[in-house]
Amino acid sequence: MKMLSILGSTGSIGVSTLEIVAAYPDRFKIVALTAGKNLELFARQIRQFAPAIAAVASPDDIPRLQALCPGLDVTILGGEEGLIAAATATDTEMVVAAIVGAAGLVPTAAAIRAGKDIALANKETLVTAGRLFMDMVAEYGVKLYPVDSEHSAVFQSIEGHRSQDISKIILTASGGPFLNTPVQQLAQVTVADALNHPNWSMGKKISIDSATMMNKGLEVIEARWLFNVPVEKIDVNIHPQSIIHSMVEYIDGCVIAQLGSPDMKAPIAYALSYPERVATGVQPLDLTTFSGLTFFKPDTEKFRCLELAYRAMGEGESMPAVMNAANEIAVECFLEGRIGFIQIATIIEETMNAHHAHPLASIEEVLQADLWGREMAREICLKQVN
Repeated sequence: MKMLSILGSTGSIGVSTLEIVAAYPDRFKIVALTAGKNLELFARQIRQFAPAIAAVASPDDIPRLQALCPGLDVTILGGEEGLIAAATATDTEMVVAAIVGAAGLVPTAAAIRAGKDIALANKETLVTAGRLFMDMVAEYGVKLYPVDSEHSAVFQSIEGHRSQDISKIILTASGGPFLNTPVQQLAQVTVADALNHPNWSMGKKISIDSATMMNKGLEVIEARWLFNVPVEKIDVNIHPQSIIHSMVEYIDGCVIAQLGSPDMKAPIAYALSYPERVATGVQPLDLTTFSGLTFFKPDTEKFRCLELAYRAMGEGESMPAVMNAANEIAVECFLEGRIGFIQIATIIEETMNAHHAHPLASIEEVLQADLWGREMAREICLKQVN
């Protein structure tokens, strides 16, 4: 029986994780859950999975959640302290880090310090503080399992092979909803257009990141730290069918790829049950039904955010944290209808241009860089609106 805490249980990754837990009650048990604003769903999860701890992002939501959970034997907490309590609960063996954005940074770090293994679905943890986190993983002797479909694919493709034999990591990308949209038309796209991903069902922020291809930029940075490969050896290929989730090229010219239907339950289950595999209900592939699998290089004029991510990783130090913060604010402004789609990249670029990269020696310094990036991006967003 593996004891789990899920940070972000009401998001798409959290919901899929709980579906796997429900299918295998003899293998997994929930110790703690955390959530943001979807309190009705959170209350249903608490009733079904009976965690010892339930934490909400805002302490102001504690009374409402208590009212939704009358008579239940659960400790309800709130704020950063509550998230940390859930991440470090004594009985927990593995923490599923699925909080979207930089908000997942502190509780994930606390979980590592508490000796918990991590199933990592939060890209921003390694984007903002990759070196610090990987040093912590080594220091505390915990295991880190990737949950993103692309990084899970790489993880599976390097199993049994020597890291020094890796020539290149190739991350695949669907191209999102604007793959075939001329760059000149991107100024007119709506929020609804950007949220309409052709292959994956995801939360709003991640869907917009997919539309701009910032998600792939974040994954490049994450892969650099997860697999200890220089960013120059990490490529991105557009693969509209989303069947090959990523590939690893070796020095002998061989390429090993992981294929599967586009369903997040498969990589989640692999992270939870590694090194075993469990049935997930994911539809097996029938390759005879595909007319072809295609690959091509991304258009960096259309997908400027991908190029900005490579630039941030190249400059290193505090720049990826600032870039990530600016992206979160720009996406928020777009979802609120305050800026247009193409202005997302503009806000990120102007924020980066205003920043001088400097070393980060602690999580506190990462948070300071994140705060600076948010404040600068908000100022630039206001100018864009006015």
